Amino acid sequence: MNEVQPSCPAVEAISFLQEKWVLYIVRTLLDGTKGFNEIRRNVGNCNPSTLSERLEMLESEGIVSKTVHSTMPPRTSYRLTCAGYELQTVVAAIDSWARVHWKPVPTPELEPA
Repeated sequence: MNEVQPSCPAVEAISFLQEKWVLYIVRTLLDGTKGFNEIRRNVGNCNPSTLSERLEMLESEGIVSKTVHSTMPPRTSYRLTCAGYELQTVVAAIDSWARVHWKPVPTPELEPA
């Protein structure tokens, strides 16, 4: 491969996608539109302020679309845009690679006290 240039679109995209929780959020939204709390439950142990920040980042990059519903209480839902759905191939490639090559490190069993 060629030397990496600082303004290379691939480098910038990898830098964006490697932000913690970003691909977890994209993977969750590949299943369809979800509310904030449903996303939070699906991605795991992400605190609400970080999740909100990542959703805003994804929205500003045109990967996620946010809809505020005028209900009481107000409800917000998120869905992937066309550009977001195109990341499905990236997520599928990571999944495919991991199933073949990733060997999780076993966690030591806790001994009873």
